Order: sequence, then C-alpha cells, then structure tokens
Amino acid sequence: MDLLYSNDRKEEYPASWYAASVDPLSPFPDLKGATRADVCVVGAGYTGLSAALHLAERGYDVVLVEAHRVGFGASGRNGGQLGSGQRMAQDGLESFVGPEDAGKLWQLAEDAKGLVRDLVARHDIDCHLKPGIAHACFSAGEVRHEHTYVEHLRARYGYDQITPLDRDQMQALCPSPKYVGGSLDMGAGHLHPLAYALGLARAAKAAGVRIFERTHVHDIVRGERVSVRTDQGRVEADHLILACNGYMGGLDRKVAARVMPINNFIAATEPLGDATARVLTRDVAVADSKFVINYFRLSHDGRLLFGGGESYGYRFPSDIAALVRKPMAQIFPDLRDVRIDYAWGGTLAITMKRMPYLRRLAPNILSASGYSGHGVGTATHAGQLMAMAIAGEAEGFDTMARVPAPPFPGGTMLRSPLLALAMTWFALRDRLGV
Repeated sequence: MDLLYSNDRKEEYPASWYAASVDPLSPFPDLKGATRADVCVVGAGYTGLSAALHLAERGYDVVLVEAHRVGFGASGRNGGQLGSGQRMAQDGLESFVGPEDAGKLWQLAEDAKGLVRDLVARHDIDCHLKPGIAHACFSAGEVRHEHTYVEHLRARYGYDQITPLDRDQMQALCPSPKYVGGSLDMGAGHLHPLAYALGLARAAKAAGVRIFERTHVHDIVRGERVSVRTDQGRVEADHLILACNGYMGGLDRKVAARVMPINNFIAATEPLGDATARVLTRDVAVADSKFVINYFRLSHDGRLLFGGGESYGYRFPSDIAALVRKPMAQIFPDLRDVRIDYAWGGTLAITMKRMPYLRRLAPNILSASGYSGHGVGTATHAGQLMAMAIAGEAEGFDTMARVPAPPFPGGTMLRSPLLALAMTWFALRDRLGV
C-alpha cells in the first residue's frame, strides 16, 4: 500500500478548513516525456518549494515534480506553528552533539524563523503570520523544568523573547483548567500552512521553476547525471533533491530506515464568537507538555483549530472528529459539545531522536526529511540549505548532516508496532501523571 494514495483522493487536497479558506492555484501540468534540468526536486512541500525557489533565484534551471498537488502533504495540513530552536531542546542537544554544534543548531533554527518571515514579506504571502507560541504544562514539576529551560535559553543563547508563566499568567492567557503554568515565546509564531505553501509555489513559478503536478516518481537511476523516472516521463538532471518527508516510500532505503511516517489529526470547530475568550485571550498558538502533544490556536475567522492524537500505519481512523474531540474536551470541557465543521489527518515523518535527517546520499543527491512535527521553519530552511550546498556553500547543510541519526529498530516491518507500543506507554504515563 502506498501512503500517497492510502487516505486521500488522488490529486485533491483533503477536506480541511485550510483548503476551504484559501484561493487555490490552477493545476500545474503533469510531466509527459523527457526533459532536462540542472536540478530535479521531488516533492512540493515546504522543503521542495523552498529548495526550488532558492535554486532558481541563483540561476539554476529547476524542475519540481509532485505526485499530487503543491502543498498536498504535511505542509498543507499541519498545525501552523513556527517554533523556536530545533525539535530536540537545546539542553538535550548540548549533550547529544556537544556545545559547539548545539550553538550552531540554535543559530540555524533562528535563521529558519527569519527565513519564513522574509519569504512571507518578500513574496507578499497572505498566510496570517502572527507572533507567539505558549508552552503549557500540566504539573508543578513540569513548570519548574520549563522555567529552568527559559533561563537556560536566556543565559546561554541570549534569547530574550521567551518569558516564564506562572499559574495565574497561564490562566489569563489560556483559561483551561488543565494548565498550571509554562512559557510564552513571542519570537515564535503561527500561520496558515496551506496558504504559505501556495505562496511559495507562486514565488517559485515566478522565479522560473518548472512545476509538474500529478507526477509520481517511481524510480531513480543514479550516476553522473541522475535520471528520475515518473509514470509518463523522466527528468535528466545534474543534481537531485529528495524532499518527500513521510511519502519517501522506497526511493531510498537509507532514508527509509531512519525516517518513519506517522499520522496526526486536527479538527476545526464552528466559529466560537465570544467563546474564543474561554480558549485564548491573545492571538497566539499553544503546544502542551504531553509526549503526544496537544496543539491549538484560533483561526482568523474565530474557530478553534485543535490538533491531537496520532496513529501508526497506513490508514487514518474512520472518525477523525471523534478522535480529536476527546483530548479537546479534556483541555476545554466547556467545548465538549461544540460543533466540529472540519476534521482531517496528515502524514508527517519522525526520526528516532526527533531531529531532521539531512544527508548527501550521493555526490549529486541530497535529501532532507524527518522534521518530527517541527517543520514549518525547519523544512523551509532545509530547502534553502540544500540549494546553498548545490551552489557550493555547504556549511549549514553539513552542520545539520552531522547530527547522528540511528535507524529505527525492527526495520520497516516492525518499527510501526514497536512505536505503537512505546506511544501506549507514554500515553499511560501522561494519564497517571508520572
């Protein structure tokens, strides 16, 4: 079974609030026959769109191929949170890769946020980009840890845009009975993810990128010149960028061993009107401290966009709204009976250490994936880093590529069941508060 076609209608965006609230792009053509390019990019999410755009701006002839539509995958379905740092916390990174590379990774993450803001401004992308992400905690111990981490970021990295929140301050911001404190990062942000992806596609097209949709890559022939084979054609290119994330499939076994697709789910309520004040009193996003996190924000038309729940395997559950309603009602009991107008799932990709997997798979093949739920900025930046590496400026890419990436145990057959067992244990731990 192919994840590209397991849960969605071919060549159609899912029935999400995101898809219902944007002006769609006219379809790009599908690739038929043979064509030649300096660089072929496979996958038109944030990574591929950013790579193609930055390469074209440097004068490269770029072909970008996508099996469905631009922004079809996680890039057009996610929670829209533009977080600070890497997916792994900085104190963990300092132990994992050493203080020098941890410092470089922090700066790269700051660059990623700045890149998104620059692209939105430079290309006039109407994606409702707003500042602010709160991290919400469930226990006094978690709050103490969060406040210690805030002080660590301030002292070691000079990051002064994050502030600790006590119980009263958290309740004033997000009046959920479950949250007892946390932090507020005004250097982070949130946006409409599909509108951002479509804006990148418009910019890439304007820069000269040749974009092909409905073009499924099924084979890659490596060599001094790479041949990318599709259902009805092929691309011959000097360089290849794989930007497939959770939809990599069997295109590269080394990546598949380290980057695992999982599914996550979001619901959009009816417009809440005055009841929005019972959810958030400021226009910021929230992510909480559960291992399988709850994340949410208010849409620009006053809906609660709430993400929660994961599944492992190919198929989405039959009732996504019911799946997401359960954690939403735990966080906001007043909304247990609220109408849900949209509910959708998406396939992202994780790594064992929750750090993105950037690698040079051959002298002329680069890959970036495995953003582990932290992809709005990181994926955009990974695309730029790969473009720079092709142009001979590989320092940032090489820093990311040095991060160790162990394979998942059990291979591609057993990793999903093993992960499901692990997630069940973490869910039980969260429920028991241990």
